[in-house]
Amino acid sequence: MISSAAIVSASILALVVPHTLAVPFVSEATTTFTSAASTTVSVVPVTNVTSHGRFTGPPATTTGALSTRVTASSIAARPAEKYKSQYPADGKLHQPQPAPYTPGGGLGTNGSEPVYRVISDFDYESVALALYQEWIELDLFRWGLATFSVDEFEDAGLHAEDRYLLEFMANQEVGHATALTNMLGAQAPVQCTYNYPIANVREYIDFSQKLTRWGESGVYGFLNHLDSRETAQILLQSISTEARQQMIFRQFGGLFPMPVWFEVGIPQSWAWTLLAPYISSCPSNQTRLIWQNFPPLRILNQPNPNRINGSDVWNETTSGYANALNNTGVRVSEDCLYTVDGSQDCAPAVTQNRSNPLSYPGRQVFLKWDSPGFRTGPNNSYVTSTSAGTPRFAAFVSQLNVTYSPLRNVSGNTGYAIQPNSSTYEGDPAINGTIFIAITDDDLYITPFNLTLINPHVNALAIYQAG
Repeated sequence: MISSAAIVSASILALVVPHTLAVPFVSEATTTFTSAASTTVSVVPVTNVTSHGRFTGPPATTTGALSTRVTASSIAARPAEKYKSQYPADGKLHQPQPAPYTPGGGLGTNGSEPVYRVISDFDYESVALALYQEWIELDLFRWGLATFSVDEFEDAGLHAEDRYLLEFMANQEVGHATALTNMLGAQAPVQCTYNYPIANVREYIDFSQKLTRWGESGVYGFLNHLDSRETAQILLQSISTEARQQMIFRQFGGLFPMPVWFEVGIPQSWAWTLLAPYISSCPSNQTRLIWQNFPPLRILNQPNPNRINGSDVWNETTSGYANALNNTGVRVSEDCLYTVDGSQDCAPAVTQNRSNPLSYPGRQVFLKWDSPGFRTGPNNSYVTSTSAGTPRFAAFVSQLNVTYSPLRNVSGNTGYAIQPNSSTYEGDPAINGTIFIAITDDDLYITPFNLTLINPHVNALAIYQAG
């Protein structure tokens, strides 16, 4: 036992000699403690989808989106609600505090127990759409690993650690699908079969970064409109992971990882339009969605990130909607994966700063769009539609901006637009990264929070590889 006198002496010594150097000490574990794992929530049942390809079954017995009584042909724009501009925002407190260190206001902050479930039709249809997206991502990530050999991944510059990351991202989707299924309940959408326009690893990476873009942006578009704030919280935490996945695929494809200051949000009908064509079939009792399917837009000179000069390209996509790259016509001398010039290189990397931009202001973007009325989606049971009038504009939707460019030389369902020169803020070109183009009949003024007001004016829709 140490005496009290010794303790006092030690204290005095510490005061008298304040600069004494401590003796280095490295601790080592001497005892290992174990305990039983805490109870965890089981994941939703998951299987490896064994059938892929286009739908070849009988005609669908049910077609079109869900619908009840429609009260108006569109939602009209209205002036801002007055109370939203009345708060003084002077840095002082203007409301009683519900508790110490707690400002007045906020939603879901009154101490009531959170309920993590959807509470309106809007919630259900939005979260169900997100679950469709989680299921296809789970399958796509696993399908790529099962379809392409180690040598094929290696030839694309992706090694064992990269493949493990892809496998881990698939496991993330199991968790996301579980969370969304639990918030939806027994009638939540289940796994389907899928069809991918992919022939090799580099096409796979390109399609994956585009698919994760509309998956991420689709949730950003509705997240803050959900009635259930608890549901929004879970979705926020899952979509933050999805955002990282999209960036990883850009890095796998040799693209600059995040060439924007803000990520874009899109309406649910846009996300469903882009997703549905790649779902082949679902169980007959699958939950159907309310969202619209717009006709596809093909970008005839869609930039090809596999080329040294990615903007000098014509008709190198596999389909409309995603406008995913077709890499079969790129010669080795034109392929940025094999160049020895570091400024032109597009090998997988944490970051790549290519000297040749994929697109630029003033670029002619040549467009071709379909008429409405074609079957799409699971079991070909949805129908493309539009209420828009004569196509007049190409709407470039990126970051916080919707920038319209007049259609030129329109002939039938073809024309071109000039890529606009616009900025989000000074120093941030608005049109960059993986963005969206819509053909519209009007240059309606809209902002990120009310972007859905553009839907009645949309003729067709596509992904654009701006950078």
